[in-house]
Amino acid sequence: MLNWLGRMLIILGLVLILLGLLLSLGERLPLRIGRLPGDIIIQGKHSVFYFPLATSLLFSVVLSLILWLLSRRP
Repeated sequence: MLNWLGRMLIILGLVLILLGLLLSLGERLPLRIGRLPGDIIIQGKHSVFYFPLATSLLFSVVLSLILWLLSRRP
């Protein structure tokens, strides 16, 4: 039980480091997270509606892949 918990904490730490790097280098990346092609932006005269469809799908695929890798038994 503790072995699994230790691995989970290490993986969580690595994911947090990668997320921090992605956020700090986000402006320099060719595709900005949150401004991907496929995100819906409707600008009105006095308002803006923003729905990050492509970003949500990307996060869903990445999270599903991570959870699938974690759920496999060695």
